[in-house]
Amino acid sequence: MASEKTLFEEDIANQKNEKPAPKRRRTADEMATKQREISVSEFFTKNRHLLGFDSPLKSLLTAVKEAVDNSLDACEEAGILPELLVEIQQVNEKHYRMIVEDNGPGVVKEQIGKIFGKLLYGSKFHKLSQSRGQQGIGISAAGMYGQLTTGKPVRIVSRTSARKKPIEIFMGIDTAKNKPEIHSEENIEWDKKHGTRIEIEMEAKHQKGVRSIDMYLKQTAIANPHLTLHYIAPGEEKITYERNVRVLPPETEEIKPHPHGVELGRLIAMLKNTNCRSLSGFLQEEFCRVGPKVAKNIISGAAAGLTEKSYPTRIARGAASSLHDSIQAAKISSPPTTCIAPIGEELILKGLKKEIEADFYVAATRPASVYRGNPFLIEAGIAYGKPGGVGLEVEEESGRIKKRKSKVDVTQDLVGAGDDPARLLRFANRVPLQYQQSACAINKGIIGTNWKSYGLTQPRGSLPIAPMVIFVHIASVWVPFTSESKEAIASYDEILKEIKLALRECGRKLGIHIRKGKRIKREFDKRSHIEKYIPHIGVALQDILDLTNDDRDNTVETLEDVLHKSRKF
Repeated sequence: MASEKTLFEEDIANQKNEKPAPKRRRTADEMATKQREISVSEFFTKNRHLLGFDSPLKSLLTAVKEAVDNSLDACEEAGILPELLVEIQQVNEKHYRMIVEDNGPGVVKEQIGKIFGKLLYGSKFHKLSQSRGQQGIGISAAGMYGQLTTGKPVRIVSRTSARKKPIEIFMGIDTAKNKPEIHSEENIEWDKKHGTRIEIEMEAKHQKGVRSIDMYLKQTAIANPHLTLHYIAPGEEKITYERNVRVLPPETEEIKPHPHGVELGRLIAMLKNTNCRSLSGFLQEEFCRVGPKVAKNIISGAAAGLTEKSYPTRIARGAASSLHDSIQAAKISSPPTTCIAPIGEELILKGLKKEIEADFYVAATRPASVYRGNPFLIEAGIAYGKPGGVGLEVEEESGRIKKRKSKVDVTQDLVGAGDDPARLLRFANRVPLQYQQSACAINKGIIGTNWKSYGLTQPRGSLPIAPMVIFVHIASVWVPFTSESKEAIASYDEILKEIKLALRECGRKLGIHIRKGKRIKREFDKRSHIEKYIPHIGVALQDILDLTNDDRDNTVETLEDVLHKSRKF
């Protein structure tokens, strides 16, 4: 044993005294040969979770969401009442085919490859007006995910008018160059006069639940009551969400940037690229809400010797910094709100009533506000009911209080039970947000509202406990999402404030409804006790006054009528 121990200790000692092999030095020239450009497609192929393709279940929902958003935007921009078909086909155990077809204006042949096969390509990124899509990534990323997981190309069918032949294109994405690869294209027969159809096969998982395609489409139908939507799930019958209004959302106008929303780096870039020949003209032409007087005040407030006739492209960085400080200090009117199109209280109520059965509905639309120079508007709605329970109501003619079953079915997907937290429906530019609820400003605004003052139970730091659906929508020219997957809204103070104000407006009306319900219940309980003894009173009066059985029954009936007509509300 002694000799073994000695050998072991010697081995350890030798390892400690061992010197590491000298590291080979590389020159800057050698290292430079390994540097190369990374295409945006390559980046998102390796980081697809950033776009919402981080699991088979979520990936299918994300792909449907991106295709539906594009279809709705295209239909509304073309002035067409949208009618969409969403179909999910199971190919095998792991693969599903997503199909989205619309009746929109179609896509011209030259643009199909760029729209569906190139990331960061679109018409909405630089446009300051409300739209669902913003980044030009979504639908092309869905095709890229399908190609990555199945190796299959995307199929697109498009027709721009009844006079033109539909075109069918099979295409993939060259991720190294971020450009489309057209596999084939040909004219085919298609019964639609105009529209677009996209088919993507991908590795996916389909199931029902709170965060499922079924729930996403139901919520889309609520926020877009002008939409007719057909949905076919694997192995199920077609479900149709019919439109209940035939009016498109109001058309939005594109606006110029607001001075208070422009950071220094962007201001410098705008000064370099402008065609204006004077600083005063630059401020009035490139920004909204800047007239001659405001421009003069901004320039006079800059401490860098700038004048109204200063040439914009020659303004140095130091002078640009001074100009930026002066802009931020100047009093400038809020940007115009013609760039956003809210749903409106009436249509929110119609959407809620169309898809959710409840006892009480309320909606509120706040005036437009601004964050970082971007106009936005908050809308809220509540559908409140008692699923599976027994409610009380007052008959208008007789004044009798009677029991009746609630309108809400306990199996309703969107309304929970009475001891469950309220269900939250979050929307950004009419698009449902399904994931990252806890990180979203809408969730934080609801938790930060005192629901106890409206007669509800609310644990600390949680949603209120009630059979209730809370609907919150933000409409903005640029929704401040926390990530590229567009699932949660950043918690700007201005946004949180408006969310709470909209919820309080709805909450006050809900509180009146709840208090009235409690008064009716107390009244019902009192009358139930009295009704229990009225027959005994009739018998006692019969014995005292020596009444006949008919007189006794008439007396009991009269007492019951007096009781039910004595309501105080």
